[in-house]
Amino acid sequence: MDIFLQQIINGLVLGSMYALIALGYTMVYGVLNLINFAHGEILMIGAMAGLTILRVIESVAPQLPGGVQLALAIAGAVPVCVAVSLVIERVAYRPLRNAPRLAPLITAIGVSILLQTIAMMIWGRSPIPFPQLLSAEPVNIAGALISHTQILLLALAVVAMAGLALMIERTRLGRAMRATAESPRVAGLMGVDANKVIIATFAIGAALAAIAGVMWAANYSTTQFAMGFVPGLKAFSAAVLGGIGNIYGAMLGGILLGLIESLGAGYIGDLTGGFLGSNYQDIFAFVVLVGVLTLRPAGIMGERVADRA
Repeated sequence: MDIFLQQIINGLVLGSMYALIALGYTMVYGVLNLINFAHGEILMIGAMAGLTILRVIESVAPQLPGGVQLALAIAGAVPVCVAVSLVIERVAYRPLRNAPRLAPLITAIGVSILLQTIAMMIWGRSPIPFPQLLSAEPVNIAGALISHTQILLLALAVVAMAGLALMIERTRLGRAMRATAESPRVAGLMGVDANKVIIATFAIGAALAAIAGVMWAANYSTTQFAMGFVPGLKAFSAAVLGGIGNIYGAMLGGILLGLIESLGAGYIGDLTGGFLGSNYQDIFAFVVLVGVLTLRPAGIMGERVADRA
């Protein structure tokens, strides 16, 4: 087996999920200048909603192919996550738009804890297995192995990120989002409805997190009420790495962070005799975050929304 290629594939898979989550952070920050620390819990709700939908499918139509079941789980999880995200925006964040920055930050942390508690009450404390819906037989690529679930995950991530980029660059909504990110006051004078833009931003970010949540659960075959906390922090690190407020930076940061984790867990683990192996791979994301904030606070691709009129 080609170990290097295997780690690259693992890093791309992990980085694709980070990128999908990081886009939610960076879009909300770009429009509202707010860090939505409850976004990781949207991923968790997407995974839990997908699992619940699969249980319903198993009881009414177990003969459906696994791929169809997974597609239905994603399709059902997206509106659930969008609805939850819009409720959060309306109830928790909108009243605090003109408040000092510390107030919405503390509120976001509180919403995160609230969502975890509600999920624990609904689905329980213990990890819940996520069914294996696609073939377990891995595909051999030049000596490296990749599962059918990971192939689907990569394909969905590419399509989602390409679709978002086209929407941002080519549609009226995308132009409105870019105008609001540049200057909400001037955009309002030009006829842009800031509330509609903010609602659309939260909805799109939640939809991407729902896809990431279901595929995360499918890839690791487990779900839990607290599963979104660490991926959410790492995705935030990815957004900062790429340049928070820049969607292309979020994509790049997510992929880079996944590769850093995968390669770091392998090669640094070997160099330290296994002391810093896969069991310690979580530290790499936060080492990168500290390094970026110290050396280049604006991130690799800078920040397009730094100055507002």
